[in-house]
Amino acid sequence: MPIPLYSHDFAVLDFINEKRALRLENAGLAKLVRHKGHLNRVVLYRRPGDPHPTSVRQYMGTGYSFEQPLSDGHHCWKLRPLQGGRAESLLAPPEVRPIFMRVLLDCMAPAA
Repeated sequence: MPIPLYSHDFAVLDFINEKRALRLENAGLAKLVRHKGHLNRVVLYRRPGDPHPTSVRQYMGTGYSFEQPLSDGHHCWKLRPLQGGRAESLLAPPEVRPIFMRVLLDCMAPAA
């Protein structure tokens, strides 16, 4: 029965037989995962030079808004300035302000 072979970041690479799985384990290249005595899957160890697995944060990108706690216990969303810092009035540098305002206005819901 073929056994799935996974990379260090759990992407399926191939299906291998038990003999090859045991050779990978003996060479110190992989970890065998067993359930109830049966070989379930083989996961390769991360080697030097292999990229780190991608995180959810990398897919999400930079957060340009954040939840700000108010003094009455409620929370509201506040825009984060593009140039960094905590400026209340300058949310975007002057050269990108028109683009920033256009995107901001396009995202706003129309008044009911």
